[in-house]
Amino acid sequence: MINIVLFGKPGAGKGTQAEFLKEKYNLTHLSTGDIFRFNMKNDTDLGKLAKSYINQGELVPDEVTIKMLEDEVNKNPDSNGFLFDGFPRTIAQADALDAFLQSKGWGITGTVALEADDDILVERLLERGKTSGRADDQDEEKIRNRYDEYNEKTAPLIGYYQKQNKFHSVNGIGTIEEITQRLTQVIDNL
Repeated sequence: MINIVLFGKPGAGKGTQAEFLKEKYNLTHLSTGDIFRFNMKNDTDLGKLAKSYINQGELVPDEVTIKMLEDEVNKNPDSNGFLFDGFPRTIAQADALDAFLQSKGWGITGTVALEADDDILVERLLERGKTSGRADDQDEEKIRNRYDEYNEKTAPLIGYYQKQNKFHSVNGIGTIEEITQRLTQVIDNL
Protein backbone atom coordinates (compact mmCIF):
# COMPACT_ATOMS: atom_id res chain seq x y z
CA MET A 1 0.00 0.00 0.00
CA ILE A 2 1.38 3.39 -1.05
CA ASN A 3 -0.11 6.46 0.63
CA ILE A 4 1.24 9.76 -0.68
CA VAL A 5 0.47 13.28 0.48
CA LEU A 6 0.95 15.75 -2.37
CA PHE A 7 1.15 19.35 -1.39
CA GLY A 8 2.25 22.73 -2.61
CA LYS A 9 0.92 26.23 -3.02
CA PRO A 10 -2.02 26.96 -5.33
CA GLY A 11 -0.76 26.80 -8.90
CA ALA A 12 2.12 24.45 -8.09
CA GLY A 13 0.65 21.75 -10.33
CA LYS A 14 -0.81 19.32 -7.77
CA GLY A 15 -3.95 18.57 -9.79
CA THR A 16 -2.05 18.08 -13.03
CA GLN A 17 0.54 15.81 -11.43
CA ALA A 18 -2.04 13.87 -9.42
CA GLU A 19 -3.60 12.68 -12.68
CA PHE A 20 -0.30 11.15 -13.81
CA LEU A 21 0.60 9.69 -10.41
CA LYS A 22 -2.75 8.01 -9.79
CA GLU A 23 -2.44 6.23 -13.16
CA LYS A 24 1.21 5.26 -12.81
CA TYR A 25 0.85 3.85 -9.29
CA ASN A 26 -2.82 2.79 -9.50
CA LEU A 27 -3.77 5.02 -6.55
CA THR A 28 -7.11 6.39 -5.49
CA HIS A 29 -6.90 10.18 -5.84
CA LEU A 30 -8.58 11.99 -2.95
CA SER A 31 -8.88 15.73 -3.52
CA THR A 32 -10.53 17.48 -0.59
CA GLY A 33 -11.93 20.11 -2.95
CA ASP A 34 -13.60 17.42 -5.08
CA ILE A 35 -14.88 15.61 -1.98
CA PHE A 36 -16.40 18.83 -0.60
CA ARG A 37 -18.06 19.67 -3.92
CA PHE A 38 -19.46 16.13 -4.28
CA ASN A 39 -20.91 16.07 -0.76
CA MET A 40 -22.44 19.53 -1.06
CA LYS A 41 -23.84 18.93 -4.55
CA ASN A 42 -25.41 15.63 -3.48
CA ASP A 43 -26.73 17.05 -0.20
CA THR A 44 -25.16 14.35 1.94
CA ASP A 45 -25.41 14.89 5.69
CA LEU A 46 -21.75 15.93 5.75
CA GLY A 47 -22.29 18.16 2.71
CA LYS A 48 -25.18 19.95 4.42
CA LEU A 49 -23.07 20.40 7.55
CA ALA A 50 -20.16 21.79 5.53
CA LYS A 51 -22.53 24.12 3.66
CA SER A 52 -23.89 25.48 6.95
CA TYR A 53 -20.39 26.65 7.93
CA ILE A 54 -19.52 27.98 4.48
CA ASN A 55 -22.80 29.91 4.26
CA GLN A 56 -21.88 31.65 7.51
CA GLY A 57 -18.49 32.58 6.08
CA GLU A 58 -16.69 30.17 8.39
CA LEU A 59 -14.10 27.50 7.67
CA VAL A 60 -15.39 23.95 7.77
CA PRO A 61 -14.11 22.38 11.02
CA ASP A 62 -11.44 19.68 10.80
CA GLU A 63 -13.82 17.03 12.19
CA VAL A 64 -16.15 17.44 9.21
CA THR A 65 -13.34 17.46 6.66
CA ILE A 66 -11.72 14.42 8.25
CA LYS A 67 -15.01 12.50 8.36
CA MET A 68 -15.56 13.17 4.64
CA LEU A 69 -12.06 11.93 3.88
CA GLU A 70 -12.48 8.81 6.05
CA ASP A 71 -15.74 8.01 4.23
CA GLU A 72 -13.93 8.22 0.87
CA VAL A 73 -11.10 5.95 2.05
CA ASN A 74 -13.66 3.46 3.40
CA LYS A 75 -15.44 3.44 0.02
CA ASN A 76 -12.23 2.09 -1.57
CA PRO A 77 -11.22 -0.91 0.58
CA ASP A 78 -9.38 -2.65 -2.27
CA SER A 79 -7.27 0.35 -3.29
CA ASN A 80 -3.51 -0.06 -3.80
CA GLY A 81 -3.10 3.19 -1.93
CA PHE A 82 -4.20 6.78 -1.79
CA LEU A 83 -2.96 10.07 -3.16
CA PHE A 84 -4.04 12.78 -0.74
CA ASP A 85 -4.32 16.11 -2.57
CA GLY A 86 -5.13 19.19 -0.49
CA PHE A 87 -5.09 17.28 2.78
CA PRO A 88 -3.75 17.54 5.37
CA ARG A 89 -3.45 21.32 5.54
CA THR A 90 -2.61 21.62 9.22
CA ILE A 91 -0.73 19.69 11.90
CA ALA A 92 -4.06 18.77 13.56
CA GLN A 93 -5.29 17.29 10.27
CA ALA A 94 -2.00 15.40 9.80
CA ASP A 95 -2.35 13.92 13.31
CA ALA A 96 -5.93 12.88 12.53
CA LEU A 97 -4.91 11.33 9.21
CA ASP A 98 -2.07 9.40 10.86
CA ALA A 99 -4.41 8.10 13.57
CA PHE A 100 -7.06 7.08 11.04
CA LEU A 101 -4.56 5.27 8.79
CA GLN A 102 -2.95 3.55 11.79
CA SER A 103 -6.40 2.28 12.83
CA LYS A 104 -6.44 0.43 9.49
CA GLY A 105 -2.85 -0.82 9.84
CA TRP A 106 -1.58 1.68 7.25
CA GLY A 107 0.53 4.82 7.26
CA ILE A 108 1.77 7.65 5.10
CA THR A 109 4.50 6.36 2.79
CA GLY A 110 5.77 9.83 1.99
CA THR A 111 4.88 13.44 1.39
CA VAL A 112 5.94 15.30 -1.71
CA ALA A 113 5.86 19.07 -1.95
CA LEU A 114 5.91 20.78 -5.34
CA GLU A 115 8.06 23.88 -4.78
CA ALA A 116 8.06 26.99 -6.95
CA ASP A 117 8.67 30.71 -6.61
CA ASP A 118 5.56 32.72 -5.68
CA ASP A 119 5.89 35.11 -8.62
CA ILE A 120 5.95 32.22 -11.10
CA LEU A 121 2.93 30.63 -9.41
CA VAL A 122 1.01 33.92 -9.47
CA GLU A 123 1.58 34.11 -13.23
CA ARG A 124 0.40 30.51 -13.65
CA LEU A 125 -2.80 31.17 -11.71
CA LEU A 126 -3.55 34.43 -13.51
CA GLU A 127 -3.12 32.55 -16.79
CA ARG A 128 -5.34 29.70 -15.53
CA GLY A 129 -7.89 32.27 -14.39
CA LYS A 130 -8.40 33.39 -17.99
CA THR A 131 -10.01 30.02 -18.78
CA SER A 132 -10.96 28.44 -15.43
CA GLY A 133 -13.65 30.94 -14.53
CA ARG A 134 -12.43 30.81 -10.92
CA ALA A 135 -12.56 34.26 -9.37
CA ASP A 136 -9.79 33.34 -6.94
CA ASP A 137 -7.46 32.74 -9.93
CA GLN A 138 -8.10 36.17 -11.44
CA ASP A 139 -7.09 38.50 -8.61
CA GLU A 140 -3.42 38.75 -7.65
CA GLU A 141 -4.24 40.00 -4.14
CA LYS A 142 -6.50 36.99 -3.49
CA ILE A 143 -3.81 34.66 -4.84
CA ARG A 144 -1.17 36.16 -2.54
CA ASN A 145 -3.60 35.90 0.40
CA ARG A 146 -3.92 32.17 -0.35
CA TYR A 147 -0.11 31.92 -0.22
CA ASP A 148 -0.05 33.71 3.14
CA GLU A 149 -2.57 31.20 4.46
CA TYR A 150 -0.47 28.34 3.06
CA ASN A 151 2.69 29.72 4.70
CA GLU A 152 0.94 30.15 8.03
CA LYS A 153 -0.99 26.88 8.24
CA THR A 154 0.42 24.36 5.79
CA ALA A 155 4.16 25.08 5.71
CA PRO A 156 4.54 23.76 9.30
CA LEU A 157 3.71 20.32 7.86
CA ILE A 158 7.20 20.30 6.36
CA GLY A 159 8.75 20.00 9.82
CA TYR A 160 6.06 17.54 10.91
CA TYR A 161 6.88 15.14 8.08
CA GLN A 162 10.65 15.79 8.21
CA LYS A 163 10.63 14.46 11.79
CA GLN A 164 9.13 11.25 10.39
CA ASN A 165 11.65 11.19 7.50
CA LYS A 166 8.72 11.33 5.08
CA PHE A 167 9.15 14.78 3.52
CA HIS A 168 10.46 15.23 -0.03
CA SER A 169 10.71 18.48 -1.95
CA VAL A 170 10.43 18.50 -5.74
CA ASN A 171 11.18 21.39 -8.05
CA GLY A 172 7.81 22.34 -9.55
CA ILE A 173 9.25 24.44 -12.38
CA GLY A 174 9.69 22.94 -15.84
CA THR A 175 7.59 21.03 -18.30
CA ILE A 176 4.83 18.77 -17.03
CA GLU A 177 6.91 15.77 -18.14
CA GLU A 178 10.04 16.98 -16.31
CA ILE A 179 8.09 17.49 -13.09
CA THR A 180 6.38 14.10 -13.43
CA GLN A 181 9.79 12.47 -13.88
CA ARG A 182 11.12 14.17 -10.72
CA LEU A 183 8.08 13.04 -8.74
CA THR A 184 8.31 9.44 -9.92
CA GLN A 185 12.02 9.32 -9.02
CA VAL A 186 11.11 10.32 -5.46
CA ILE A 187 8.14 7.97 -5.17
CA ASP A 188 10.04 5.02 -6.66
CA ASN A 189 12.61 5.43 -3.87
CA LEU A 190 10.17 5.57 -0.95
